Amino acid sequence: MPRPIKPVATPPRAPVKLHHAPQQVRIIGGLWKRTPLPVTAIDGLRPTPDRVRETLFNWLGQELDGLRCLDLFAGTGALGFEAASRGAARVVLVERHPRAVKQLRAIKDKLEASAIEIAEADAIRFAANLAPGSFDVVFLDPPFDSTLFGDALKLAFPLVAPGGVLYAETSTPIEASGELPTGWSVDRQGRAGLVHYHLLRREIG
Repeated sequence: MPRPIKPVATPPRAPVKLHHAPQQVRIIGGLWKRTPLPVTAIDGLRPTPDRVRETLFNWLGQELDGLRCLDLFAGTGALGFEAASRGAARVVLVERHPRAVKQLRAIKDKLEASAIEIAEADAIRFAANLAPGSFDVVFLDPPFDSTLFGDALKLAFPLVAPGGVLYAETSTPIEASGELPTGWSVDRQGRAGLVHYHLLRREIG
């Protein structure tokens, strides 16, 4: 059974400085607070805005000590590096675009982020080969204009351990779409412009 997610105060740490492109997002909290993450110019790459990520990690609790996390469409790595910055024990970033993968590896090396694992792979195929219950937190934010969300969501549900959570961004509210399987509920949800974001929780037992 995964450790309950609860808020814990995070001690301030000095930010790590990176060379970055003009367009960037920043890690919000934890060990690498205020560290910039470059946004590579790739079609469909749409990093979760800082404000939405701040809301998400308020929902999760400021510390993620010991948790296992999966980001199936890593892009800039904003969600995964944020989780590692806040103490996650293992964070798997899945990304298939070679330039994005190169950037993720550069950030990992610069931060000496030992908890980060980077898989250059197709997210759907990668998820299909993972063991059920492998993760406490799964982030699901596919390219906004793609048709990947439905298949990815179905594959992501069984990957979450009992008591764990799945974060999903989509163009419509998930509860209204009827895509929640038995044993799941919408824990929190919000909206930023055209994006609906949700924290879905898997029941224990």
